[in-house]
This record gives sequence, C-alpha cells and structure tokens, in this order.
Amino acid sequence: MNSNKSRQEILERINAIDNSARSSEYNTAFDNEEIYKPILPDAISCFKAELEAISGRCVICNTQEELVANLCKLMEEKGFSELYCRDKSIVSFLTTHNIKTTNSDMDFELMQAGITRCEYLVARTGSVIVTSAGDSGRQMNVFPPVHIVVATSDQLLNYPEDALGAVANKYAGALPSTITTITGPSRTADIEKTLVLGAHGPKELIVFLSIV
Repeated sequence: MNSNKSRQEILERINAIDNSARSSEYNTAFDNEEIYKPILPDAISCFKAELEAISGRCVICNTQEELVANLCKLMEEKGFSELYCRDKSIVSFLTTHNIKTTNSDMDFELMQAGITRCEYLVARTGSVIVTSAGDSGRQMNVFPPVHIVVATSDQLLNYPEDALGAVANKYAGALPSTITTITGPSRTADIEKTLVLGAHGPKELIVFLSIV
C-alpha cells in the first residue's frame, strides 16, 4: 500500500509540472546555438576536407578533360583494366574517351571498381546521397570494392536536411524505394574496437567532383 501511495504522489507531482513552460524554457536555451559548424572556406573545400577526414577521397576536376585524365590515372594506379557501370550516360561518356567499361552479369562479382552517379553531396559531412532510382539501382552503391562517384558542383548542398529536402522535391509523390546517405567507406569497429574498412560495403569511396 505504501509503495502504491508513493507512486501516486510522484505521478501527481509530475502532472503538476507546467510542461509548456518546460518546453519553452528548453527551446530558449538552444535558440542561439548552431547545430552545425559553418561551411568554411567554401562548400567544395569543406566537402573535400570532410570526406577525406573519414578515409574517403575527393578529386576536383575543372574540365571534362581533367576528369578523364584523373580517371585514367586512378585506373593506372589501382591496376583497373575496366570499370563496372550500369549508367548508360556514364558508359557513353567513358567509351567516347576510350575508358573500358562492362555491365555484364558475368563480370559483376569479379568487378574491381564500380562507377555511379549520385543525387547530391553534403558539404558539412562529406556525405554522398544516393537512391535506387536510375540505371545503377541499389547494388552499385554497396557491392563494388571501390565505389567511384561522379558528381558536379551544382549537386553540392550545405547540410543533410538540404539534400534530403531536394530529393523529396525531385521525386515528389514517387520517392525511390531506397534513399541512402554514404559517409565515407564502409567501416566497423565491432571487434576489439579495431577499425576495419570495407566490412559491409565498398572499402574505398572516391568522388570525382566536376566544377560547373
């Protein structure tokens, strides 16, 4: 009986609190606080710094010729003979510049690297926003050992909510079945707190960012 009485007294005290006042007081305390750090010195530099801080890589390209040259250099460095790609527009572009691609099902499990587009980039977190829409689908964002993303500077937005809002507007009324935020290569530290890259997806994430 005493236990029930004490419990009832506690509940009555809780109910007596002015919840609206508490909520107002809480909000006021954080009104002037920034959720994110500012974008410095600019969105492109911020994205590159943030991505590379989490073991990703960002290659800035000022022209299409520079993009092709940097892709060829990467393939030579890594020993890639071809890139796996399901995006028809990317295949057309690479083929025009004598970069070998494949999209054969027989080559899928043997691919060394896959190349895709993305929806948006997030400057503050160095993230890549991808969806299941388009030719690449879902698999190309998680299966390649090395995931190469080609993007343009007009896809770069400041914060995650900006990018997710842009996806919602782009696909209004018909959102893709999957919307994913990729922040660096796949990683885990489940075993003895040792960081392992590539545990659940690509071991390397490389973004080729073209200035437009």
